[in-house]
Amino acid sequence: MAQQQTKAFLQRLSDEGRVPHALLLLGNTGAGSLELGLWLARFLMCEQAGAQGPCGTCNACRKSEHHVHPDIHFSYPTIGTNAVSTDFIKQWRAAITENPFMDVNMWLQLIGAENKQGNINKEECNAIIKKLSMRIFEGKYKILLMWRPEFLGKEGNRLLKLIEEPPEQTQFILIAENTEDILPTVLSRCQIVKLDALSDEEIIAGLVERRNMPTDRARNIAFLADGDLRQALQLADNEANDDSAFLLDWLRKCWRGHGPEMVSWTEQFAKMGRENQKQFIQYSLHFLRELMSLVATGQTQLRLPTNELTTAQNMSKVLNIEKIGNIVEILNDNAYYIERNANPKILFLDTSIRVHEIMKAG
Repeated sequence: MAQQQTKAFLQRLSDEGRVPHALLLLGNTGAGSLELGLWLARFLMCEQAGAQGPCGTCNACRKSEHHVHPDIHFSYPTIGTNAVSTDFIKQWRAAITENPFMDVNMWLQLIGAENKQGNINKEECNAIIKKLSMRIFEGKYKILLMWRPEFLGKEGNRLLKLIEEPPEQTQFILIAENTEDILPTVLSRCQIVKLDALSDEEIIAGLVERRNMPTDRARNIAFLADGDLRQALQLADNEANDDSAFLLDWLRKCWRGHGPEMVSWTEQFAKMGRENQKQFIQYSLHFLRELMSLVATGQTQLRLPTNELTTAQNMSKVLNIEKIGNIVEILNDNAYYIERNANPKILFLDTSIRVHEIMKAG
């Protein structure tokens, strides 16, 4: 499980009876903010919570685990002028059960947003006020878990009095990625708990648990994900190729500059599909950033597997910071062009030639 230190901190607050009635968990979803919020709701409702957290077996835990506890209410961005969260509760329960590390774009596309803007609107705020004014059904608290309060906008003013003076045994758990889009008056009524990025070990454990992935491959993905399990899971799910081997093969062909070899490689690249092409570019940029660090500092403690580290050490003898920067700039441009459906074969054949010229320049 992610965010163990933060969970221990929240448990101490609970043990001491000092849990603020309005908590804002601040960190991206890939760092486990939504999963942490769900865990906290279960912990507060658990009938036998202990040092290990929620017991997992009591009636409250079973209902919380399936997101059907009558005293845990959810609020999240929706689409539609008068839409409220309960209109999408089936999709929400399925989504957070399958992937509590999803980002807001994944959620909005899941409910058919396409190009529509998600929001938490006036009707939703009125529904929240009504829900929290009702009596407790069977739990210790009435809990509102709001995911992404940034989508409240000015409608957050409707909830200020409720947050400041909530009914007895009412708990707010707000889960946000940034504070810039949240009303200062809402923020001032919450205690903010900032979440750190996940460690490589937590990312590896998450991939092994959720994708039954070999540890060595999970470690390679963890290097690239840089503390974001959501991104790591996406990389694992889109993994039709071994990006590491494919990258090293491309760099060797660019170094040699043999035309037919580069054409053959770009034909393979063109068949990969856009998502895998984007992933390859991302992986390449990660490698080049680590190579730049090696050239600049000489330090070999890099976020690279052994085979890539060896290649990076060899390349550091012939590439300087300026050359690496030029290659990075080209690949950043390519990410933009691929996103806009450029012809990948033409694009990367041209890129391969340009990279060869950069490598060989005096």
